[in-house]
Amino acid sequence: MTTSRPKVVIIGAGFGGLNIARALIGQPVDVLLIDRHNYHVFTPLLYQVATCGLDPSDIAYPVRGIFRNSRNVRFLLGKVTGIDTTAKHITVQTELGAREESFDKLVIATGSVTTYFGNAQIQAASFEIKDLRNAVQLRNHVLKLLERAAWTDDPAERRALTTMVVVGGGPTGLETAGALIELYNGVVRQEYPHVAHLDARVMLVEASDRLLAPFPQKLRDSALDQLKSLGVEVLFGVRVTDATPETVTLSNGVLVPAHTLVWAAGVEGSPLAKALGVTLERGGRVPVNETLNPDGLPDVYVVGDLAHRIDPNTQQPYPQMIPVAIQQAKLTAKNLLASLNGQAQKPFAYFDKGIMATIGRSRAVAYPFNRVQLTGWFAWFTWLALHLVWLMGFRNQVQVFINWLWNYLTYDRSVRIILENTAVTTPRASGD
Repeated sequence: MTTSRPKVVIIGAGFGGLNIARALIGQPVDVLLIDRHNYHVFTPLLYQVATCGLDPSDIAYPVRGIFRNSRNVRFLLGKVTGIDTTAKHITVQTELGAREESFDKLVIATGSVTTYFGNAQIQAASFEIKDLRNAVQLRNHVLKLLERAAWTDDPAERRALTTMVVVGGGPTGLETAGALIELYNGVVRQEYPHVAHLDARVMLVEASDRLLAPFPQKLRDSALDQLKSLGVEVLFGVRVTDATPETVTLSNGVLVPAHTLVWAAGVEGSPLAKALGVTLERGGRVPVNETLNPDGLPDVYVVGDLAHRIDPNTQQPYPQMIPVAIQQAKLTAKNLLASLNGQAQKPFAYFDKGIMATIGRSRAVAYPFNRVQLTGWFAWFTWLALHLVWLMGFRNQVQVFINWLWNYLTYDRSVRIILENTAVTTPRASGD
């Protein structure tokens, strides 16, 4: 398709890239959206796929389906391997080989990747929850360990098979730890009645002295109490210093026999940031100005987790959260159109709608609009309602609602099928 209209290339079909592309539907520009996957995934619910609560298709939506009626938006399945901001073209590795695509405006919204702070040994022995492959991989692993634990005659081995260490006291760590222990408490005890002492031990390891650092003290205390009420062991001031597929070594000298280590301790910017040739901020993020352009690159925009910009209200970088990415995306769509028309661009200002984290059944903490502090059932219901509304696709919303209702009424987890192949399950962590 050759036209004389400006061409906008968007790299990444996450919340940032997808919302920019949607905002440009019907506008006088040609849009090329590029991603390594042909679907958009609702990442806040990945942990529920990993813990048998939802099917992968419940939280993913095909990108081409989103834009099937959009005549000015095209999708390319591939991985961007190079960016030339001077010549204004990018290199994309596709199933047919490498190809170049030119652009008038470029948006980079490739998000973040898990960081292991340079510890390759821990990375090799860990699971992460950053995409659907990770989530299904962890689900298969947990279910297979259950089958092994049900038939071993060694109590020590059974204990190690059902011991899970989750690293990181942020929302992902809490959600995963709570969901794992509820999987055992609500499902396993019913389906393995002949096995004695098939009890889960879930440990949440946090290097600092607190959970959910951005939350008020009251909500942090409540989150800790709710985790403990489920039976999760919480360790503060402790780090994982080494790991193998069968053991986890802690900084306090304790060696934990455990076959499952879930890493939710930190992220860094997508490696594609290095292709811009700018000096990166801590965590591999790209420094941007008030209109989300890297210095000296007015035709390039960086949004979402990859963008580094100090919030004038908090004097801290904008958090790597979905609401930030969505708000940046909506402004960027307006700004790049304004720029193409020779009009002034508007600066980014984040409207903080609050934060929340779920811990388990009827357990959560929420801080809507940073004013009201909710705990327990009310916070949990708020979390469910908002995530259901944010989920893309009516079919997905209905399916997730039915699964949640079923899980709540029956204490069951409906997706407990081991479906794997060697290419997916090894190595244990993707590292992508």
